[in-house]
Parts: sequence; structure tokens; C-alpha cells
Amino acid sequence: MDINKLLNYLHVEQIDKYVFVGQSPARPSRIFGGQVLAQCLNAASRTVGEDRLAHSLHAYFLRPGNPKKQILFEVDPIRDGGSFTTRRIIAKQDGIPIFNMSASFHQFEEGYSHQMDMPEAPMPEDVETDEEYWAKNAHRFPEGMRPPNHFPIERRNVHRRDYLDPKPLPPHQQFWFRVAQELPEDPRLHQVLLAYISDYGLLGTAMYPHPYSPAMPEVQCASLDHGLWFHRPFRADEYILADMDSPSANGNRGFSRGSFYTRDGVLIASSVQESLARIRSTD
Repeated sequence: MDINKLLNYLHVEQIDKYVFVGQSPARPSRIFGGQVLAQCLNAASRTVGEDRLAHSLHAYFLRPGNPKKQILFEVDPIRDGGSFTTRRIIAKQDGIPIFNMSASFHQFEEGYSHQMDMPEAPMPEDVETDEEYWAKNAHRFPEGMRPPNHFPIERRNVHRRDYLDPKPLPPHQQFWFRVAQELPEDPRLHQVLLAYISDYGLLGTAMYPHPYSPAMPEVQCASLDHGLWFHRPFRADEYILADMDSPSANGNRGFSRGSFYTRDGVLIASSVQESLARIRSTD
């Protein structure tokens, strides 16, 4: 999939004032959570004045999505205030909700500012891309096992685990990413693309201390909920560092946090997610 195809999938067609329709690539067999998250944000943004950008969103993954069927997005305009606008969005297939999200939009204001420093990390040019890693290791993977479907978004994993033989590691990972072609100036498009990639890596981070990975057949895993906050302007076609950790996992639920920085150390966004990782018997 190239970046233009990805952008087409993240675009949603407006069929009524507050109703949109979206499509999905044929693979993977379940709709990637970041896709529907980004599509919901796209739909909600288009019902809000251009002077307001998303500053936070909170979502629940309710059911697996079927990529062979279109997704209907219903936007509820629950509040249009003096400075903030709030939208509630439900994504449906066959009339049944598969995902819901609340998003808040804010008119820019001048005010006080601070941030935590960016943690140490190698520069992106010093880290191999996912595409390079999978090309180099293709002979090791069983037939039918697919690489991540994010090659349109260049990703460079600093703390890469072996998918087939994962050794326990501290619950922390970093990766650089960017859209590897110049994008329009539209800040909403850049937010949609960050929302898309923000669902990648959080679940896996919660599994780092354990000898399992989401690619293993005995692992049943899924995102349960997701929160994302946009702090400052950014461009998705410039390198962004995702720094993720997992403070806790218990009862088959892992909790993870993410911080996103420009290569100059500016904190642009934060995320949280709880995920399911259940180890099933293979007997």
C-alpha cells in the first residue's frame, strides 16, 4: 500500500451533514484500530469550524471490524461552545457499533507553556526501517506471516523484539516514524495520520516483560480503549519519536502510555491505551 492509498482509506465520504462512510484495505483480516480511530477523527473534524483543531479524543474498541464492509460514521454535535467544541462519534457495520469516540476541539489561545524533556534516543537515520528489517529476515518467518501494514508510514524501531522468539525486556520501546512524502499544510490531515499511527506499539509494549508477542498464535490480543491528546502543532511528514512504556499489566489487561516528540525535542502529543493480551492453550 502506498501513502496515497492510505490517505484514501483514511478519508471518509460525507453523505449527510453528520454522517460519513469509510472503506478499508482488504488486509489485515480485521480492521486496524488506528484506521477507524483516524477515520472517526476525520469525520468529526469536518463538522467543526476550521479555526478549531482537536486537542483530545477518547475511544473504545467495541467489536472487530470487517474490512470487506463499509463503515458508517455517525457524528453527534453535542456541544458548540465559545472556545471548545465537542463531538461524539459512533462507527457502525451492519447497524451495530464497532467503535465509539468522543473528541474535543479548541480554538487556539496564547498561554503558559512547559513540557517534559525528550528522552535519549538515537537519531532516525541510525535505525533501520521496518521494511529493511522484514526484507532481511523474511526467510525466518513462516509462510503467510505478514509484516506490519504500515510501510506507507516509514517506521524505525529502536527497541525491536524478535517476533518469533521474544525475550523478556523492560516495558519500554521507542520508534521514529514519518510519512515519507511531502503532505499538504492542512493540520487536520497531520492529526489524522498521528491518530492512525498512535495505535501502533502500545499493546506490544505491555508484552515486553513477557515471553510473548502479538504475532504468536497462542496470543489473543486487541486494543480495548485509547486516549490521545494533541499539545502542539507538528507535521507528520517529518520524523516523530514515539516513546512508550507500560507501568502495569494484570488480569490479561495491559496499560501503556506514549509520548510523541519532534526530532528537535518538542512534545507534540500524548497517548494512553489499555489492551487485552490473553494466552490461549494450543493443545
